[in-house]
Amino acid sequence: MRWENLSVGSGDHRRAADAALFGADAVTTRTFESPEFRGITFHEVRARSIVNRVPGASRMPFEWTVNPYRGCSHACVYCFARKTHSYLDLDTGLGFDSQIVVKTNAPELLRRQLGSRNWRGEHIAMGTNVDCYQRAEGRYRLMPGILAALRDHANPFSILTKGTLILRDLELLTEAARVTDVGVCVSVGFLDAELWRTVEPGTPAPERRLDVVRALAERGIGCGVLMAPVIPFLGDDPARLRATVRAAAEAGATSLTPLVLHLRPGAREWFMAWLERHHPHLVRRYERLYADGAYAPKWYQRRITRQVHELAQEYGIGPATAGMPRRPRPPESAETVLPVPETSEPTQLSLI
Repeated sequence: MRWENLSVGSGDHRRAADAALFGADAVTTRTFESPEFRGITFHEVRARSIVNRVPGASRMPFEWTVNPYRGCSHACVYCFARKTHSYLDLDTGLGFDSQIVVKTNAPELLRRQLGSRNWRGEHIAMGTNVDCYQRAEGRYRLMPGILAALRDHANPFSILTKGTLILRDLELLTEAARVTDVGVCVSVGFLDAELWRTVEPGTPAPERRLDVVRALAERGIGCGVLMAPVIPFLGDDPARLRATVRAAAEAGATSLTPLVLHLRPGAREWFMAWLERHHPHLVRRYERLYADGAYAPKWYQRRITRQVHELAQEYGIGPATAGMPRRPRPPESAETVLPVPETSEPTQLSLI
């Protein structure tokens, strides 16, 4: 990693934006020998900003995000955020999976920013770039401090995750739900075990993620399921769609929103290399389906959306409103400059 490139004087505007977030002199690199972290390098940084503004051109239903990590050990081969690693001169393939940037001061920085006279208590979305409950969170424990700050300021927030580690913070989520709107959405695109092991090798099994939905429902915290990605020709046949929707309904999901696989630069090359290794007979079909860009054709997206919504209605659940998980009320009645925008965050996020 060429951290010396993270200077405002560099020619690349993305690197200059990252320099506004942390300086090259504030990086500590660590490796750990425990089995769960073997092969992973952590780059600990002191961030200068943690509340990031979503660009105005984005169609996302939220304006602010918090991302305490960059890079993700979930190693999902399709992850749209892979491209952001190139802004730090890091590899978007294996480097994205194993070179994790940790914003170690995220909780204290968030608490300070939420206390600013300029902050208006707007909704904050988490998990919109990489998973805030990926494996690293088990060691660095940034989320308890982040959730406590949001709770103490009664600031509404939502979380999108594939991680079961969120259950560690169940009490904090429950406390926050007593004073503000809390939304949780778990990503489960399919149930197929063989597909999961190869396409999402660092994540908990889909069934374990649905256990999160169940546990939150038992606490009175509504949890939606983002059925993402629906992977063409591998996870889109009617029987597999039905099995996933039925499992989400049985887990107590309050909403279900399908999202067809999209392949942006950075993710597209990595996914297509995976496809060549595991399903070479599908390469030409993918080249045709995604010939016009990162997104599958509208007719295909509409077909999947219609099928999933019909199944969801059959099983008694519906789509999330405006792309957001439902944020039910809790079960019990219940002078700082604005932060520097993190302009290198993607503007089209996996809907939360």
